[in-house]
Amino acid sequence: MEGVNLIESFSEFKDIKNIDRATLMSIIEDVFRSMLIKKFGSDKNFDIIVNPDKGDIEIWKNRNIVDDEFAEDSFDYDVNKHISLTEAKKIEPDFEIGEDVSEQVKLDDFGRRAVLAIRQT
Repeated sequence: MEGVNLIESFSEFKDIKNIDRATLMSIIEDVFRSMLIKKFGSDKNFDIIVNPDKGDIEIWKNRNIVDDEFAEDSFDYDVNKHISLTEAKKIEPDFEIGEDVSEQVKLDDFGRRAVLAIRQT
């Protein structure tokens, strides 16, 4: 997985620059947050989980389920904050309005260039 290669790159950077683990984790999160802002316009409804021991990076997009009419007619509808009931039911058939949906965002969703840019950053 590309995440393992990214963690290896960050670990090499940590060793070369003599950075502690907490600082490294903060740097990794900041890099991914900037990538989320570029792709989605905001990073507010995203959770980033980094496990440097295993080389795992997980990004979760959290949204609230709203009525389909709100999704179609409202100026307040934000695809990063809300998901229509119809779309939510495609993920899990028993979802209801008002519940929260968490979807995993894959590194592949950002494209090869973005992943390479992360490694260079």
